[in-house]
Amino acid sequence: MAPNTKRVFYVNNVAAAVYLEILAKRPDIQVDRLENASPESELEPVLTHAHAYQIGSSRQELAKGLQGYAPLFRRCPNLLVLSTSGAGFDTVSLDDATAAGIAVVNQAGGNKEAVAEHVMAMMLALSKRIVMSDHAMRAGTAYKRQDFMGDDIQGRTIGIVGIGHVGARVAELCRGLFRMRVIAYDPYRTFDDIAALGAEKAATLDDLLRQADYVSVNCPHTAETRGMIGAAQFAAMQPHAYFITTARGGIHDEAALAAALTARQIAGAGLDVWEDEPPPASHPLLRFDTVLVSPHTAGVTRQARHNIARIAAEQMVDILDGKKPPRLLNPEVWPAYRDRFCQILGFRPRE
Repeated sequence: MAPNTKRVFYVNNVAAAVYLEILAKRPDIQVDRLENASPESELEPVLTHAHAYQIGSSRQELAKGLQGYAPLFRRCPNLLVLSTSGAGFDTVSLDDATAAGIAVVNQAGGNKEAVAEHVMAMMLALSKRIVMSDHAMRAGTAYKRQDFMGDDIQGRTIGIVGIGHVGARVAELCRGLFRMRVIAYDPYRTFDDIAALGAEKAATLDDLLRQADYVSVNCPHTAETRGMIGAAQFAAMQPHAYFITTARGGIHDEAALAAALTARQIAGAGLDVWEDEPPPASHPLLRFDTVLVSPHTAGVTRQARHNIARIAAEQMVDILDGKKPPRLLNPEVWPAYRDRFCQILGFRPRE
């Protein structure tokens, strides 16, 4: 092992091989692989010496004891960095990490093209009733073409909830390809910020819901956004409107959505994310012909995975070289992090 070696570990897998290829070029960085079921004899030495953790973003795929909460941090006295393998950070408590002096970063923007294209695919498939007509033709039952009459999306209104990397790309595609009116609800963006992205800022979430023909949820899953869209919000939508989410399960209330669809308060939904993933085959939302579903695969393309892995590796190298990360999710940790970094690695990160 080289002098002053930095130790990085991951569990189960990384987004793409390029992550390991980039880190392998650095003789001063050692990478360890663990599994959910790794025995204590393998866990203990890795956790004790680790400086950085490339952590998975799916709660369902990562063992609870290896998720980024205080119990894990107590086992990792030298841990400085948690880097999530994507834009989401569902497997990490920012509060716990900050209290422990650990920086948390993500790869925001790395899969924006893949997710935005998935939103567009769902919009088009729902509007053109492609899934319904496909099922009817395969079933061999009698039907009329008029039963599958859909709608054009050109010139209609899309409401984007959370206009970050993905939301901004959705806005660009909708405006540019289909000359749609774009409105956005994002309390962390100013009117000028949103106008620069070619959208109108909605004063409230309900204001957006009342106007939109399509609602696309693209915000992170946090304590603030959990349960943000429930029965009252679905009731505020127009009867012909579609609800689409590629964000995270838990932001919308699944039971409330099923009730809204049953009551025909909205026309349909496109769902890529779920409270429990994958959802059971008996899930109520899988019974509706007006619901298009996918198993959290919006960001799972070859190009997106490669891009996320590359960004993650490059950011990890910069962090371990003492640079301030551009995607720091808990910036308030910076003073304590710098002190711990200096104590553990022997030099102070640059501002």
